[in-house]
Amino acid sequence: MAKCESPFGSFPTTRMRRVRRYDWARRMVAEHSLSVDDLIWPLFIHEGTNHRVPIDSMPHVDRLSIDLMLEAAKEACALGIPAIALFPATDANLKTEEGREAVNPENLICRAVRALAAAVPGIGIVCDVALDPYTTHGHDGLLRDGQILNDETLDVLCQQALVQADAGCTVIAPSDMMDGRVAAIRHALDSGGHGETLIMAYAAKYASAFYGPFRDAVGSATNLGAGDKRTYQMDGANTDEAIREVGLDIAEGADFVMVKPGMPYLDIVQRIKERFGVPTFAYQVSGEYAMLSAASERGWLNREQVMLESLLGFKRAGADGVLTYFALEAAKRLGQT
Repeated sequence: MAKCESPFGSFPTTRMRRVRRYDWARRMVAEHSLSVDDLIWPLFIHEGTNHRVPIDSMPHVDRLSIDLMLEAAKEACALGIPAIALFPATDANLKTEEGREAVNPENLICRAVRALAAAVPGIGIVCDVALDPYTTHGHDGLLRDGQILNDETLDVLCQQALVQADAGCTVIAPSDMMDGRVAAIRHALDSGGHGETLIMAYAAKYASAFYGPFRDAVGSATNLGAGDKRTYQMDGANTDEAIREVGLDIAEGADFVMVKPGMPYLDIVQRIKERFGVPTFAYQVSGEYAMLSAASERGWLNREQVMLESLLGFKRAGADGVLTYFALEAAKRLGQT
């Protein structure tokens, strides 16, 4: 058999499979690893007591009343999950054109944050800042004559961030994709006595078809209807634009940056991490979770294996952590190894 000359050696002297032969060897030379410290668990909350509602498009994920959310959060904390991200399913009667409920200090999310901070002290609490759960039109910003109003929206987002920080949120996560929102929120937090509150910017958030089940979960799908968010969320064809967006958010005061969705945009995660070297997160979004779960339920994929493989893929691309609906399952599995 002819030899293939290579600076890395050649067959049969070099046999790459030797290192793969034993489990201990594979573990010893693994270049990347996944741990419970890498996980953020998104939870959906709604009104009521001792009440859960399954989300049909997200198997094994429920909307939880605050008391049940606290039980889930305590379990997550016991497993070592560092942070919980809360998303509200707002009563339709509270939704308005301007999203006024977003700035109500007694809204569902603020009450949930206060309860979580008291019941599970020390866990990170991540709160989404955007208007879509609160608007009758389902958009992330104020709408006039079919146009999203960027600068007017910033004022509302700052008020929303402040009521959440006042309630005890430790990570403000603006997902709206308005220009200048990180700087505006950072200034509002600092001026409002919340200089220690972190900002996790949805810095590269793409207009994606993978968000469908999430919109079912928070009840905004029917509000948005046939509309889309392409005038403010990013075009999936663009990568250089993501670099500009991230650079601006870092300059404006973001502590963490995030790419959303995750798996279809791992190249963006890698470029951002290599370019900026800042804490970089990815969101394994509802559509990604739903398709893996559905295929697993049909017996086409092994749920545990694809869960862990997909999460490791985020780490390999450079993500420091992942928001994932698999977080509790993954934490349990990782705790067994």
